[in-house]
Amino acid sequence: MASSRAANKFRTAFNYKGYEVARWFPGHMAKGLGKMRRQLKGVDCVIEVHDARIPISGRTPRFQETLSIRPHLLMLNKIDLADLSRKREIEEKLRQQNVEHLTFASCTTFKDKDVKQIMPKVMDILASSPEFYKGEDDDITLMVIGIPNVGKSSLINAFRRMYLKKGRATPVGKDPGITRSVLTKIRVSDRPSVFLLDTPGVLSPNIPDVETGFKLALVGAIKDHLVGEDFLADYLLFRLNRQENFRYVEHYKMQEPCDHVLKMLGHIAVQMGKSRKIKMDSGTGSMIIHQPNFQAAALQFLRDFRQGALGPAMLD
Repeated sequence: MASSRAANKFRTAFNYKGYEVARWFPGHMAKGLGKMRRQLKGVDCVIEVHDARIPISGRTPRFQETLSIRPHLLMLNKIDLADLSRKREIEEKLRQQNVEHLTFASCTTFKDKDVKQIMPKVMDILASSPEFYKGEDDDITLMVIGIPNVGKSSLINAFRRMYLKKGRATPVGKDPGITRSVLTKIRVSDRPSVFLLDTPGVLSPNIPDVETGFKLALVGAIKDHLVGEDFLADYLLFRLNRQENFRYVEHYKMQEPCDHVLKMLGHIAVQMGKSRKIKMDSGTGSMIIHQPNFQAAALQFLRDFRQGALGPAMLD
């Protein structure tokens, strides 16, 4: 494994090339945000699902302003992919942001042990909020919110599987933007009688800075092509090197850490057997050369990171 001394030769800052993140906020998200806020009056408790690799970044400030009118549970998901060595610092920072109730889950597949801990927490939160207290026979309505691709729909389906022994009620996908509208109530439990509202993944229309936008894209909350797969791969390489996480060296069978993204992607492309034919003018006629498929390599690099193959990560 690479020595930490290798980090001294790497970049200390990333060139964001004047990116504008406003165009990364699709129009349907604004409509979804409005619908969610209007439906809050019929909700007993809000479950906010967020990616544990960006516990501070990316939560939607405009929606946070309205959360205080309803009991709220923040769930940091995908902890099996996150480096939580500074967990106490994260918890303290979130407390400073008025997060009173916090829980963790292992992944979007939601193992039974993760699902079982959520409902009791919700019931405890409601019991400690007299104005929202429900009797044993009253229906409880929960709203599940969060940025795209954090596991909201997977949570709803996991509830149904555990408490009703039923299959999926809402679509699940790896790409952001699968759920496009606020859905009707989905029953997830009979005793207690609990309904969930699935919601579209909503990003803040005012992402505070370009770096936050890149973090959101790395965890899959923003579609890769909006940022550019090559730029996103370069940012990932920069972050791994800055954190002295050199697991990619072993994973891709490299000789040493690298700070040049095209060199690295070329290595990955050759390893994958991915190349593209390029027609060039040699001066005496055209010729065909084979060039590494950098885009395919960038997508593989991002995929390996998101699946945890390059080790646990913390982007905040």
